[in-house]
Amino acid sequence: MIAVIQRVSSASVSTEGKVISSISHGILILLGVEKGDTVEEAKWLADKITDLRIFNDSEQKMNLSIEEIKGEILVVSQFTIPAKIKKGRRPSFDYAEKPEIAEKLYEAFCSFIEMRNIPVKKGVFGAMMDVTLTNPGPVTFIVEKKSDGAWVHK
Repeated sequence: MIAVIQRVSSASVSTEGKVISSISHGILILLGVEKGDTVEEAKWLADKITDLRIFNDSEQKMNLSIEEIKGEILVVSQFTIPAKIKKGRRPSFDYAEKPEIAEKLYEAFCSFIEMRNIPVKKGVFGAMMDVTLTNPGPVTFIVEKKSDGAWVHK
């Protein structure tokens, strides 16, 4: 499971020209589910992201978590994140989980965040969406949980 997270002052997702969800100060998460991902990985990833201290304190140091700033989270499913581009010129989506399984893990991931009393807004799973954001800094991280238990924070 891979998440591209961006600290935002605002973000929204729309489909067919209609805004579906929007947040103000918080985190935009683009979530990719890979084959073999589990509910345990979804929980680990949700906890890792909500615990990250990526918001500035009064001294402008990244010392505060999403909970501490009372921010919101917008989660958008994105099956292209697990794509492999090692060979050739066209991305391979063989590593992306089947939609029916990925959607359940996406929903579980969102539920784990909601359990921490953090407001969560969502995109429309599987839909063609337009994402708009203001990413001051910019501040962007990739958080990844591997099925072998290792994690990568790039």
